[in-house]
Amino acid sequence: MKSNQDHLNLMRQINNKPASTQRELAKNLGFSLGKLNYCIKALKEKGMVKIKNFKRNKNKIEYIYALTPKGISYRTKLTINFMKRKIDEYDQLQKELKILKTRNNK
Repeated sequence: MKSNQDHLNLMRQINNKPASTQRELAKNLGFSLGKLNYCIKALKEKGMVKIKNFKRNKNKIEYIYALTPKGISYRTKLTINFMKRKIDEYDQLQKELKILKTRNNK
């Protein structure tokens, strides 16, 4: 499940700033470069992310990351599952809070 959350966070970052460097993505996500490369490779192999390079840059090769339609669908599914888990957690906390209030009122 942790990898799904990592993938979701990475896809959000890619969607928000596709021209980010790997160092920027890793820093923003709190990942090591190795972990970032592992996640990008996994998403690419699943057909979720396309990687395009731009060789015009005089200093180095730069990449732009883009979500594929399959990636957008996957990100949506992960987001929905994330929201369901959070709603369930919220409902559970509400129940616990109600129990605590009942105990304190006695």
